[in-house]
Amino acid sequence: MNAFIARTSLAPRHVYRQFAATTRKMHIKSIPMWTGSSDNYAYLVVDDKSKDAVIIDPANPEEVAPVLKKAIDDGSINLTAIVNTHHHWDHAGGNTKLRTALGLPNLEIIGGKDCDKVNKTPAHGKGFNIGSIAVKALHTPCHTQDSICWFMQDGDDKVVFTGDTLFHGGCGRFFEGNGAEMHKALNETLASLPDETRVFPGHEYTKSNAKFCLSVLQSEAVKALAAFADKHKETQGKFTIGDEKKHNVFMRPQDPEIQKATGETDPVAIMTKLREMKNNFK
Repeated sequence: MNAFIARTSLAPRHVYRQFAATTRKMHIKSIPMWTGSSDNYAYLVVDDKSKDAVIIDPANPEEVAPVLKKAIDDGSINLTAIVNTHHHWDHAGGNTKLRTALGLPNLEIIGGKDCDKVNKTPAHGKGFNIGSIAVKALHTPCHTQDSICWFMQDGDDKVVFTGDTLFHGGCGRFFEGNGAEMHKALNETLASLPDETRVFPGHEYTKSNAKFCLSVLQSEAVKALAAFADKHKETQGKFTIGDEKKHNVFMRPQDPEIQKATGETDPVAIMTKLREMKNNFK
């Protein structure tokens, strides 16, 4: 198994089958940052054939730059861009320092309009390529108004990098938006992606998210998420959009149990109430 995806050996069986495909050209390396505090992830995405690569949300260059330098020096990657999911400092705050650390002052920065030194912002539904990997920008304003989720496809392999919009079993706070926007982001924009699309969020929040989900919905899917999070420190990429529709309470406004827990039936009102409940959850 390729080193870039070695961590996925702990994935659930239904996800492991996807990783076992021999035709994959897209490699993803997770780079944990600030482990034990904010628990961020940066992601290195590499096209196997061309070696073209992008680094997603490299907010802490001290932890990211050594990984990239080694890969650049040994010829494993041709770094073409920094890609940001939104402008918050713990996602886009390392852009300038990383350029300097790598000696690449003109490295392209692709992201939302408010990201530091951004010089390319694809319109919703538009994108670019990383070698043979097709990348599409999905604008999901709410956590921030410049939030973009990045859907990538290489053959049958599909992934989405969701920043602070969608987490395994959760969603981001509504810092610059409202329930209507998050409902649209999760239950229209992201829910429309193929169910087999693997989700790579911006933080490792799964354990705490699962605890909240259990307080609202005691389904087998939620129990399975909680059990997996208890056993694994890293869960990024181990669940799909289809999984999120089953265990993520923010993506189940039609569920009678969630309607009962929130006292609401309107999807936007449910989203708003769930976020309020999560904000106050201990």
